[in-house]
Amino acid sequence: MATTVLPIDDFYTHTDDKSLEIFSLIWFDANVNVKDTRDTEVKLRSIINHIKKFQDIKQCQQYIEQTSQKDRLVIIVSGRLGREIVPYIHQLRQVISIYVYCMDTNSNEQWAYKFSKIKSVVVDLDELVSQITTDHKIQKKIEEPLSINIFTTNVDAGKSTIGVNGEFVFSQILIDCLLRLKSTETDKNELINIYQNEYVGNHTELSNLREFQQDYSPNKVLWWYTKETFFYKTLNAALRTQNIHMIFLFRAFIYDIYRQLQESQSKRPLQVYRSQLMSIDELDGLKNNIGQFISINSMFSTSEQRTTALFYLGDITTQIDSERVLFEIDADSKMVTTKPFADISQHSHFPEDSEVLFMIGSIFRLNNINRNDDQIWIIKMTLCNDDEHDLKRVLMHMKQQIKSEETNLRTLGKLLWKMELPSNDPLLSDLYEDLGELTSQTGDYDMSVQWHKKLLIFKEENPLATNVSTNKTNDSISKFIRQKLFALKKPQQLTSNPNINNTNDSIDHININTKWKQHGITIAGGNGDGNQLNQISLPQGIYVDDDHQTIYIANYGNHRIVEWKYGAKNGQIVAGGNGKGNRSDQLNHPIDVIIDKKNDSLIICDYGNRRVIRWSCQNGTNGETIISDIDCRGLTMDNNGNLYVSDWRKHEVRRWKQGERKGRIVAGGNGKGNHLNQLNHPTYIYVDEDYLIYVSDANNHRVMKWMKGAKEGIVVAGGKGEGNSLTQLSNPQGVTVDHLGNVYVAGSGNERVMRWCEGSCEGSIAVGGNREGEQPNQLSYLRGLSFDVQGNLYVVDQGNDRIQKFEIDLNEIC
Repeated sequence: MATTVLPIDDFYTHTDDKSLEIFSLIWFDANVNVKDTRDTEVKLRSIINHIKKFQDIKQCQQYIEQTSQKDRLVIIVSGRLGREIVPYIHQLRQVISIYVYCMDTNSNEQWAYKFSKIKSVVVDLDELVSQITTDHKIQKKIEEPLSINIFTTNVDAGKSTIGVNGEFVFSQILIDCLLRLKSTETDKNELINIYQNEYVGNHTELSNLREFQQDYSPNKVLWWYTKETFFYKTLNAALRTQNIHMIFLFRAFIYDIYRQLQESQSKRPLQVYRSQLMSIDELDGLKNNIGQFISINSMFSTSEQRTTALFYLGDITTQIDSERVLFEIDADSKMVTTKPFADISQHSHFPEDSEVLFMIGSIFRLNNINRNDDQIWIIKMTLCNDDEHDLKRVLMHMKQQIKSEETNLRTLGKLLWKMELPSNDPLLSDLYEDLGELTSQTGDYDMSVQWHKKLLIFKEENPLATNVSTNKTNDSISKFIRQKLFALKKPQQLTSNPNINNTNDSIDHININTKWKQHGITIAGGNGDGNQLNQISLPQGIYVDDDHQTIYIANYGNHRIVEWKYGAKNGQIVAGGNGKGNRSDQLNHPIDVIIDKKNDSLIICDYGNRRVIRWSCQNGTNGETIISDIDCRGLTMDNNGNLYVSDWRKHEVRRWKQGERKGRIVAGGNGKGNHLNQLNHPTYIYVDEDYLIYVSDANNHRVMKWMKGAKEGIVVAGGKGEGNSLTQLSNPQGVTVDHLGNVYVAGSGNERVMRWCEGSCEGSIAVGGNREGEQPNQLSYLRGLSFDVQGNLYVVDQGNDRIQKFEIDLNEIC
């Protein structure tokens, strides 16, 4: 284990974690702060500006694991500490290369070259800098993540294009508005000030900045964009991460690029190429959308030379952890209406590269994806124009609106406001309020008054619609205004896969002030323990399906899964119900259930038979065993259709990717215990859109959060022993998480549901806590827990053989 943390000498080191660039460098060495390394740091910052230094293995590992998968990390480790940390971080997507700096090459090469991301083992600092410099030239070309929005034409009847294709629409309109928003000297000065703060001590970039201030002109924008300086690095990072504040400050330069691309627009059809490294998950996301349209949220650089693009993929005989991808793109200038592309050789700092650059927001049809004999994935795309797809009407309408008046922030807000919202949609309440605040902040006080008047009129005309808070809606226009125009927080990705139960966009009406009525409504069961259709027996897990206004209940006591429509007096048996047994048409104490919407089937944790089975939703009479010999206790599914199952006897949670037989441990798996790498009788689990796993660790009376790929969990609720205080839990069961990261957990031992705000040391009682009983404000032996799309809370009240619904208390909304 590494030495205790010493005071960090941050000489020449940028330590603000909010870097403006995609790439960061981590230096992990017990002697990292010695004077001899200072000159090396100066040299490294000319390559990668953001450097973080660590001497403690836990702090270093935690920092690396918590960085976004959209970040790109280059790691330097000592030989001794590298042996300890590399096995735990090597598989992380954000880690792209590792360098071992040591005193003994031979002894370290033996272990180091077992890991494909270790590029070299060096004993000389100059050699280290040289190696990182050489490798980074290629990394910049193929490792920068692509930011892609998808427009799918496969929209179910009754669903709005805003919900399904909203990010695609927003990104297109944002680009058009940016090109028309007037920039000011204040904006440019603010950008320069940000650069000066970002690059303090980085003499190379500060020199580039001074040259930029003196030399920049609109007709040299592509020369600056292609030159290896802060300008290219930070503009690309802002576009790829959708840092709206930075994008707004860049808007004059984005317009200059747009104009120069227009002037140089290619007159002939081209076939161009781009190499890229992708994770298998990223590649699968594209495979699932063959035939659909994608837009690129950044400048898209390609080459007319196929051999040049292939060169950047490296030696194909060398094994790597990523997938090698080559984009083959057919681009016809006749297809261009708004997003130009051009061969920029004559304007480039590197004219020999034959670079063809596509404007932000260029739209492509994804034709097919196949693997060639060299094990390279070939992705074939065709450049499209705005008239080719189903968004033509929406996009053209929005563009006409932009052209009709001078564009400013208020115009952008008005455009978004007009995007197909019903006149009584509760989103309008938040939107009017946000626009009032926005116009006030920009000095347009008259318009601010007008928006506030609209808000008051809307509230008077729609009292019910304004009672539900929508400030934090994941896919709402209100969120776009609040989070993107104000740039208050990093936007979250839309959840497009319907498999996840109660994803963050399913509980978007919840905010920090939300309270629930303390008297529950019985919406299923409540007629005693029995086998009649109006009864449920020892209910356990539930799944709330808002699409079909249905709740599915695992009836532990009568060996069946029941479907209960909202408002119905009786349930309907949809799986089991043929007595206790292990036949394919029987269940034995089912304990949890979810819906796999993609495959239109139930997935059931058949506890008594030690198996997980799939059961068709379409009049299925038999189940198919998909996992055997497992003491399953809870299950859920992530965005990619991967299945997670808790095993209470092995004290672990495993993830099964489609087609896998054994599954992979993603939480626990180190025996029964209360250490951070252990669990003790895990029950219900929840996985969010960032693949964070939340586990109710029942016998440890805590809820644990496990990062993707982590070896240890983090206590996010309880962990102070069993009890009734606000810092304690008692036999936690059902668990769910809202879009703010707040954890909700059902305590079986103290008959209450608690909310633990992210980072808090204690929770608050959401519902229950009135001793065991059968009154509407009492609960008994809590099990499953879930939200519906309105933010109403559903609790499995097992002791009373009923499901209780606790509605949001509209009188308590702030």
